[in-house]
Amino acid sequence: MEFWQIAFMFKWVTAEKLRIAVKTEGNPFGEITPEEYKTITKQDFETQAEA
Repeated sequence: MEFWQIAFMFKWVTAEKLRIAVKTEGNPFGEITPEEYKTITKQDFETQAEA
């Protein structure tokens, strides 16, 4: 189990705050992919432009 999954599971970070760690075109230095975000939170990752 990786750090971000554990942090979310123990509520050390919310799904909203976890979005900051997602690697996107606007955030190329993120630590997790949108697919990993979905695996961890069970929510689709949508960028601001998509929402």
